[in-house]
Amino acid sequence: MTTVTSMKCACDSCLCVISTDDAVDKDGKFYCSESCANGHTDGKGCSHQGCTCG
Repeated sequence: MTTVTSMKCACDSCLCVISTDDAVDKDGKFYCSESCANGHTDGKGCSHQGCTCG
């Protein structure tokens, strides 16, 4: 059996690959930040270098 330890952030416009241990888990999906997990309702991106999501 293979265990997933990293994956792309579940936010469609985000480019981040995250550790499942450090991810924000919302509704069974993994996100790199609270901003992504909340659908960028604050109007901000995830703030990770090189990512233009939000």
